[in-house]
Amino acid sequence: MIDSSPTPFPPSGQHVPVVIVGAGPAGLALANVLRSACVDCVVLEAESRQFIEQRPRAGFIEEWAVRALERHGLAARLLERAQTHTECEFRIGGERFRFGYTRVSGHRHFVYPQPLLVTDLVREYADTKGGDIRFGVRDVELHDVDGETPSVSYTDPDSGERRRITCEAIAGCDGARGVTRASLPPERAHTARLDYGVGWLALLAEAPPSSDCVVFGVHPRGFAAHMARSPQVTRYYLECPPGDDAGNWPHERVWSELRARLSVAGAAPLTEGRLIEKRVLDMHNYVVQPMTYGRLFLAGDAAHLVAPIAAKGMNLALYDALTLADALIAYFREGDAGGLRGYSAACLRRVWEYQEFSEWFAELLHGPSSQDPFRAGNAGARLRRLFDSPVAAAAFAESYIGAGGDSNRR
Repeated sequence: MIDSSPTPFPPSGQHVPVVIVGAGPAGLALANVLRSACVDCVVLEAESRQFIEQRPRAGFIEEWAVRALERHGLAARLLERAQTHTECEFRIGGERFRFGYTRVSGHRHFVYPQPLLVTDLVREYADTKGGDIRFGVRDVELHDVDGETPSVSYTDPDSGERRRITCEAIAGCDGARGVTRASLPPERAHTARLDYGVGWLALLAEAPPSSDCVVFGVHPRGFAAHMARSPQVTRYYLECPPGDDAGNWPHERVWSELRARLSVAGAAPLTEGRLIEKRVLDMHNYVVQPMTYGRLFLAGDAAHLVAPIAAKGMNLALYDALTLADALIAYFREGDAGGLRGYSAACLRRVWEYQEFSEWFAELLHGPSSQDPFRAGNAGARLRRLFDSPVAAAAFAESYIGAGGDSNRR
């Protein structure tokens, strides 16, 4: 929250050019790029290092993002260890339809779970570059964000003392429930929201992948998906009622429903295993406009959320971080504030491209289970068009792989 009241800080408060709140992909990518450019920064993270390096999250990274990380020296382990995907598969009406998006677009996906990327970025920033990152901080507050001397205060987890860092810019990279998003005055920022009216049961199974690509099951009983995370772990999704309780889905029910929605003739049977994660996600999207307020710049889920329908969240976070890094480096090196002034507009253009695709894709996946014959008919038409029209196939591939717009300039 923003606190404008006087607070008794120690007189020896620290000053750095940039304070980054949140050590997810956006905050850590930003910190690494700034550190390499000799722009000093401090990263504040509420969780422990062990927690953020193990937190299960997304795993698909678009090729433009991998190449951008590579140019900044941040992709060595990713390129060494990641799998690559060039196709996805739709299963509907007992049939399989393979879509080779690399053949159409020339680009591919990299499968590299977010915890591994976070681990790499923390090591590079903290251990290799000697960057300042403070874990376990509590009661973070933002001060004078719309003034000339913004600052961030927090409670030190070891001493219990309040500490303050003054700065010239604050990067809000602390996610949907973080303090930075909540710091935007409602009269200065508008949140646009879309609720899909469905839930997804998100599952991680200790089981080898049952397919060599992402599988989308489009079924009257509800959408289902299979996504490899590693040679030993597979991500599954099952459409369920919004607000459902994960406790309603015991092991046998989960696997029975996955088999019903994903089994088709000619496909290998699902490899079952112990469920190590099981939670219900209510599918919704939001966008904060603008993504800036005074000296505060939001990035990643703090600024926008895209439901995991098309695996866009981490890619958008990296896009924001790299765009903000460019703008901050230009400002501190050359005194050029143009990038900072244009940051929100530059990112929102990409955000809305991803949001539009997410909504379009959601109707394709959820229409057949909506109990609405019109929506189901539209969903079938969308899917047929992908395989009947080269133009439609090219448009889908470009959006699915994130190869459109101005992202390729990175």
